[in-house]
Amino acid sequence: MASGGSTLKSLTKRCLLRLSSDSHSLFHGKSFNESPHISQRWRVYSFSFPRKLTSFKGSPTLRTFSTSSSSSKVGLLGWYLGKLESNPIITKSITTSIIFASADFTSQMIASSSGYDFIRTLRMAGYGLLLLGPSQHLWFNFLSKALSKRDMLTTFKKMFLGQAVFGPLTTSVFFSYNAALQGENAEEIAARLKRDLLPTLINGAMFWPSCDFVTYKFVPVHLQPLMNSSCAYIWTIYLTYMASLNKVSME
Repeated sequence: MASGGSTLKSLTKRCLLRLSSDSHSLFHGKSFNESPHISQRWRVYSFSFPRKLTSFKGSPTLRTFSTSSSSSKVGLLGWYLGKLESNPIITKSITTSIIFASADFTSQMIASSSGYDFIRTLRMAGYGLLLLGPSQHLWFNFLSKALSKRDMLTTFKKMFLGQAVFGPLTTSVFFSYNAALQGENAEEIAARLKRDLLPTLINGAMFWPSCDFVTYKFVPVHLQPLMNSSCAYIWTIYLTYMASLNKVSME
């Protein structure tokens, strides 16, 4: 007991001396940084403990992690939407090109019996990239500005213009483009249009109105070319088949 009491008194004395030393340093002009013991303890509390609190309350590190996590969840769709915003014409053109190439590939797998024609697929991809993709971007932007409402009457106006103007124009260009790349002259192209254009437009009038209604009524304008091209996947299988028909005999 005497030894324990001596030890306790010794520890108490040391604590009092340390406290006295720290107080002396504080009240006689020395800052916390000038006192090595206080500075060390201050660093422990000022760097360790507040960091925990900041992380708990939502530090920039946590917010960044949350943002990156949500971005990773968006994935390909987020990347595509970003490209639509930064490079709309190029993105829509490449998308249309891929859809047309895929549709032609499918069409050949279904109907072709003479082997795969890679040049034909290249023609379809080129049409989507150079002609239809940019024209869709301009057409849908034009309609969104000229007829900005989304009521039923405005939607039917857009559908009518699509069937009366945009559809016949792009179909005529499509047949002419493919015929020209296959070596047909102007007279042969005109004969092909006379033979194939009207039946194609009649069949299109039975396919496109439902797609156009959904596109114009519900789809945002920057995604309308994607929706239109997605519907065109099935339609393009038919179009590429029509474009692959033999040229009209001029005899």
